[in-house]
Amino acid sequence: MHRRSTPSPFTRVSGTALANRPSSLAVTVLTLSAFVVPHAALADCPDVAGSVRLLSNELPAMQAIAARASRCATDQLEFTADQTAEHKHIQVAALTSDPAAYTTAIVANSSSVPLLNADLLRPLDDLVERYGENLTESQLITIDGKVMAVAFMANAQHLFYREDVLKEAGVPVPTTYEEVLAALESIREQGLMDTPFTSTFAAGWDLGEEFVNLYLGHGGEFFESGSARPSIANEKGVATLELLKALSGYMNPDFLTFDTNAAQAEWEEGRAAMMTLWGSRAGATLDDENSTPEVVDNTVLVAAPTVAGNDIPATTLWWDGIVIAKNVDDADAEASFRVMMEGIAPALAQEEPDAAVWLIDGFEPGPMAAGVSASAAGGAKPYPMLPYMGILHTAISTELVDFMQGKESAEKALEDAETAYLTAARESGFVE
Repeated sequence: MHRRSTPSPFTRVSGTALANRPSSLAVTVLTLSAFVVPHAALADCPDVAGSVRLLSNELPAMQAIAARASRCATDQLEFTADQTAEHKHIQVAALTSDPAAYTTAIVANSSSVPLLNADLLRPLDDLVERYGENLTESQLITIDGKVMAVAFMANAQHLFYREDVLKEAGVPVPTTYEEVLAALESIREQGLMDTPFTSTFAAGWDLGEEFVNLYLGHGGEFFESGSARPSIANEKGVATLELLKALSGYMNPDFLTFDTNAAQAEWEEGRAAMMTLWGSRAGATLDDENSTPEVVDNTVLVAAPTVAGNDIPATTLWWDGIVIAKNVDDADAEASFRVMMEGIAPALAQEEPDAAVWLIDGFEPGPMAAGVSASAAGGAKPYPMLPYMGILHTAISTELVDFMQGKESAEKALEDAETAYLTAARESGFVE
């Protein structure tokens, strides 16, 4: 098979060895929400029989893929999909059952690691060789020499700003977080907006991700060199928390409840002048639904700001990709791979050019991909694909809430996060 190369924010990814540990989660009984099944498959769909059961997030790009894949359903081929924001909490238990509750899933850098750790994913080399004629080298996510996922889009959080509000306030477009804070203060002082900033600060994973982004922007390292021991309780960690607290001062008082949906709604309703949000939401944010021409026409997407005199955007680059469950039979595995390849066929990038920064052959980035593309070009780092990063992310997510509520110091919050991480990491065998 000959695979073409195509420009993308990512190169082929290699991972370190991951421990093979069985999941301790109980198997959950899940209900699949099925798409409407057509009477006959499309002409370009694979001629296969079996069951394709998809688990994914509910982002517009994932919905577009599932919609394409669902058109391949026939009397011989079942297609169902469960698309939910809770997918990360479902996946390990669901793929641990035998047979797995889902035959395929859409994962990202971090959410793939628990599945790899538990040996729940099927290597894809043989399927790629036989049926991956439309894939490019940059789409193949390789762990220890085996293709374990097929990436189809890049993502990152970056800056959205209202051009009209910044002009009225007389402030330039910020490129650093120090400039962001100055611009927000000017907007508030002039009475243009009381809460001119919004983002995804929801207590839990979202808040942890904001810390990860800004800590990397400060030049921080999450672990001691060559070790799984944490390294966030330091000056850069404190500076990161102080920046998070400063930004929250310009947000809705309920900022600890603000997930992606809430931040997008805040923007569309015209209540913010600057926002950091996922690039995958650009299309939904800039469409004609739930907003006004004043907001849509003045929304501009740029790279994530830098911070503390460093020169890389303070964000993390992500890929989203397709994996196949190990605990399914060969027929369902092949059917799932081939149907999902139709879901991410090159035609998708033509049909939905603004739904994502596609890593699909032939995609040409447009204005809605500008923020992710600029962040990647600026050298933003990929989210750490380490088997113990998820444990640290969880610890950070849990332990920073008291600081954000003004109940404890930054130093204490970071020390608590390291302590919580070490407890969990010892239980998992990553540290002694």
